Formats: sequence, structure tokens, C-alpha cells
Amino acid sequence: MAHEHDHAVADRRRLAIAFGITATVLVAEVIGAIITGSLALLVDAAHMLTDAGGLLVALVASRLVERPASARRTWGLRRAEVLAATAQAAVLLAVGLYVAIEGVQRLFAPPEIASTELLIFGIIGLVANVIALLVLFGGRTRTLNMRAAFLEVGADALGSIGVIVAAIVIALTGWQQADAVAAIAIGLLIVPRTVRLLRATVDVLLESVPRGIDLDDVRQHLADTPHVVEVHDLHVTQIATGLPVLTAHVVVDDECFHDGHAAEITAELQQCVAEHFDVAIAHSTFQVEPASVARAHDLH
Repeated sequence: MAHEHDHAVADRRRLAIAFGITATVLVAEVIGAIITGSLALLVDAAHMLTDAGGLLVALVASRLVERPASARRTWGLRRAEVLAATAQAAVLLAVGLYVAIEGVQRLFAPPEIASTELLIFGIIGLVANVIALLVLFGGRTRTLNMRAAFLEVGADALGSIGVIVAAIVIALTGWQQADAVAAIAIGLLIVPRTVRLLRATVDVLLESVPRGIDLDDVRQHLADTPHVVEVHDLHVTQIATGLPVLTAHVVVDDECFHDGHAAEITAELQQCVAEHFDVAIAHSTFQVEPASVARAHDLH
């Protein structure tokens, strides 16, 4: 538990630093977009605004998940990080689609872009995003919340690269549409990554079987346990990152309830799901019932 707490504190520190960097760059890019008239920089600033809000939500969510369980919320607020990641992914998706639409319109009516200033602000954004990525790198795979934050800053870095490329092209060739092309490219980079994250968070909210767990394989291993007759009502879901849970009804031989072996079977089943599979299921609940009772229920 102390090790997990240390990770949580470190992740919060990473998120706080990344938020500070992102908010600073946001202000700089808004000023730059006004000065240069660049759509790519304006869109990147809008993306930065979304990311700054997302990082703030992630920072708050990382604190909420540590609140203890209560009589009303038996898992505490562990799912807050999933809700935060879902909200961030949904907003990012909307921003990506907006960028693509606005960029196409600009292709037919490109404004004059101040390429030198655009290049300067693009470099500032890229340097800041790289620093934020390095800060978040160590915790990027620990939770969906951290994954979302890392994804957002990574998309920002790609957006800054697009701004830099557009500035160079405009300066060398005078082709103003390069700004709109960069904006469209930023949108196309945002959307597919965001869809993957949104799908992962929705899977948790819909209580889908966690990735890496084969339900048929789990059922077969439980059924192969000595004295187990049948396994039904098997459910494996995920409360939050790294917290899969399992429930099942297990029918066993009647004599197990006469010789006291039923309790041992329950322990064997819990050990099986906690140790046998690639994804350990530490939280499992089994309802063990004798075969005669199960047959009686089937008759009714």
C-alpha cells in the first residue's frame, strides 16, 4: 500500500508540473495566434486549452481515487480516474473533428500568415511539450488517467511540430495553405488516438471483460478444480485501472458440505484466479452451492 501511495504522490506531482507548463504555453499560443493569424496555432492553442482542463481534471481525479470506501461508495472513488479519462477523450475527439472541418474551409480562403512569428511560437510550444512529456513519462502506463494526460501532451507536441513545418513552408515558398494543411494534420493525429482511449474507458464503464482476460479460459480452469461440478453466472469486470473483479456461482459435490471441504474449495478458486492468469484477479467472490440444491433450482 505504501508503494502504491508513493506512486500516486509522484503521479500527482507529474500532473501538476505538466499542467503548469501547458497553461503557460496556452497563454503564449493564444498571443501568437492573434499576432500571426495562424489557424494551426489557434487550433493548437484550443487543443492546449482542452489539455490544460484535462490535466486539471486528471490532477483532481488522482486525489479523489485515494478517498476511502464508505457505506455509500464501497469502492471509494476509484472510478473517478476512468470518468476523467472519458471526459478528456470525448472533448479531444470534438476538438479533432473541429480542426479538420475548419482546416478544409481555410484551404479555399487562406489568410496571410506571419511565418517568422509562427515559427517562434511553434518552437516554444514544442520545447514545453517535450519537457511535459518527460515529466509524465514515468507514470504514463500506471492508470487510464495518466495515460490520457500523456496522450494529450503528446498530441500537443505533434501539433507544435505541425506549426513549425507550416511556418517553414510559408517562409520558403509563400504557400499560405500550409497553415490549413498543418491544422488538418493535427486533427487527424488527434482523432484515432483519442478513439482508442475512449474505447478503453467505455469498456470499463460498460463493465466489459478486461483486456488480457479470456472468460472461457477462466471458466474452464474453475470447472477443472476438483469437486467442482459446474460454474455459472461468471462475471469479470474492471472497477478501475489494475482492479479487475470476479463473481461466480460454483456448484460442487454434496459431500463437500458434509466434510467441511467447501471452504477449502473457495480458497482454491480464489487462489486460482489470483495467480494462474496473466492478469491477476485479487478481488473474487464465489457463491458455492451443493449439486443437489442446484438441481432443485433447475427443476423449479
